[in-house]
Amino acid sequence: MYSSSLYSNSSSLTKAASSAQTLGIWMIISVIVAIVGGIALYFTFLSKKNEGKFHGFLGWMYDTLTFKNMAVEMLLKITYLIGAIYITLFSLGLIAVNILACLGLLIFGNLALRVTYELVLISIITCRNTTEINRKMKVSETKTEEGRPE
Repeated sequence: MYSSSLYSNSSSLTKAASSAQTLGIWMIISVIVAIVGGIALYFTFLSKKNEGKFHGFLGWMYDTLTFKNMAVEMLLKITYLIGAIYITLFSLGLIAVNILACLGLLIFGNLALRVTYELVLISIITCRNTTEINRKMKVSETKTEEGRPE
């Protein structure tokens, strides 16, 4: 009776060790492919000479991978809405416990959440505006250089 349970335990340990080895090998292969693929994409698809060449999905992909499109802003707005709804609903659940706690969380919880998200979004908006100003400055410099006689 003991021998069969010992055999099944050692068998499951052997399977776990085999799975761990397979996972380790797969992790190493994944790292190598990711490095080679990242370098290849950077020097081919994402090179500066391809800027403005792609349209549709590939244009969107190019802009996303070169960080012209920021996904963080949209995700922050969605998580803010989720958080605000949660705080509001949770605070309404506190009515039965303590009306002051309900009002405090409803007002100050939503206010704190809003201020926190606005502070984070300010840095993102500042980055976006700085990038836009930089882009416009380059266009302006190019136009003034073209207009100058040599």
